[in-house]
Amino acid sequence: MSKQRNIGLLGAISIGVGGMVGGGIFAVLGEAVSFAHGATAFAFFVAGFIALLTAYSYAKLSVTFQSEGGTVSFVDEAFGHNLLSGSVNLMLWLSYIVTISLYAVAFASYGATFFTHDNIYIKHALISIAIILPTLINLISASFVSKSEFFIVFIKIILLFVIIISGVFYVDVERLSVSHWGSSFSIVVAGMMIFVAYEGFELIANAAEDIKNPNKNLPLAFYSSVIFVIILYIAIALISVGTVPEAELIQAKDYALAIAAKPALGKTGFIIVAIAALLATFSAINATIYGNSRLGYFIASEGELPKTLTHSKNNIPFMGVAATLALSLVLANSINMQNIAIIGSASFLLIFLIVNISAYKLKDKIGAKKNILILSSFFTFFALITLLYHTYDTSSEAIIIFVLFIVISILFEYFYGRLIRGHLFKRRYK
Repeated sequence: MSKQRNIGLLGAISIGVGGMVGGGIFAVLGEAVSFAHGATAFAFFVAGFIALLTAYSYAKLSVTFQSEGGTVSFVDEAFGHNLLSGSVNLMLWLSYIVTISLYAVAFASYGATFFTHDNIYIKHALISIAIILPTLINLISASFVSKSEFFIVFIKIILLFVIIISGVFYVDVERLSVSHWGSSFSIVVAGMMIFVAYEGFELIANAAEDIKNPNKNLPLAFYSSVIFVIILYIAIALISVGTVPEAELIQAKDYALAIAAKPALGKTGFIIVAIAALLATFSAINATIYGNSRLGYFIASEGELPKTLTHSKNNIPFMGVAATLALSLVLANSINMQNIAIIGSASFLLIFLIVNISAYKLKDKIGAKKNILILSSFFTFFALITLLYHTYDTSSEAIIIFVLFIVISILFEYFYGRLIRGHLFKRRYK
């Protein structure tokens, strides 16, 4: 009996939009301004263009290989169950933990604005609360997570449109002129640093088996959601940079979007956006814990992570939630927002590069155009190298952690595969 498909086109688009417009835009806007300056909107366009090219690969792969495994399934289809695919699967799981950490730090930054004194202990307490409470919700009522997401996404989108519409009449066009732009290199760096704000459209692939008329709706959902978010982010960037002096945005870059609401809406606007940011980042953490624990369950059930992660209670992957909680708490409380954004962006650029290469390898089977896949692979590779080159000069800590993630993923897969799944290596490497 075929599986019942109950998600229409709008539902599929909302998955992509909800995945992207999580806590990312609240967290990285200030980082973009500090590098691109007046060209912040263009930096968002650059990052969005690369996301759109990668969405082409995802659309083609999703139509042919419809599986809840999404990214994991695509890499397995292209390269088989080997060292590369196993390492990428673990890297993807770790990358979602990075995004949880980013959202938690953003939650703490906006939450700290309600306190009169900037206290490091308050910030760490807020970071921890932002991760622990959603974890408890996931353990108690996982259904609440999925049922509440559409409502919260709707609230976030409405709020962002309020900021855009109310701020239009306060824009100083001079602040957006080319004379206020950063260098070409810094604009590209800004785009790559904030690329993590576009992470999330790939979640449509995980719902492919549930989407009605997938041959038509899957591609439309990928392209529509990414294009919508590109336009949304560009508009937010134009309003933010055009209405607020750059120095103020940079000074308060960890909660820049709240500052952007002040010219049109005053102190009330600041408070509303700060509260909305708390809601948005909290819900994004909630949803990402939900998704990542199930991703860990899926990978573990395929034999590529320890079977411990398949331990569940009342259909809740308890051990997957617990592992996500522990790692997120450590990462979020030990690394600053800029470094977390860099690590997250670099991680997803690497994963998307491998997905684009996977699509190229499978191009005949999925009916994809060779030239587009070459472009998407080239641009994701160029973007990753540019980000790493810049980061090497400015933040060695982020580079070290990113490389450590890759090394851990490869070593874990090698030794776990050799010791626990020895048959895999005997078949592949004998």
